Amino acid sequence: MDSAKKINLEKSISDLEKLVNELESGDLSLEKAIKKFEEGIKLSRKCQTALKEAEQKIEILLGDDTSEKVTSFIKDGEDS
Repeated sequence: MDSAKKINLEKSISDLEKLVNELESGDLSLEKAIKKFEEGIKLSRKCQTALKEAEQKIEILLGDDTSEKVTSFIKDGEDS
């Protein structure tokens, strides 16, 4: 992952954490909470895509025999 994507992913994760904290505070109106939730879903999907791309790149770099190595890092039920 190049540095621009890394920074973008890290910023997205940080922004997502802030949104979660705002939603958990319970201080938002329903309308604002729904907007924050929508933003969070978009950020979550963006992060998932970036992480999937990084995982695929790692698989390519490690070669064809990566299925055992890669799946060992995925906990049961975590695979999307």
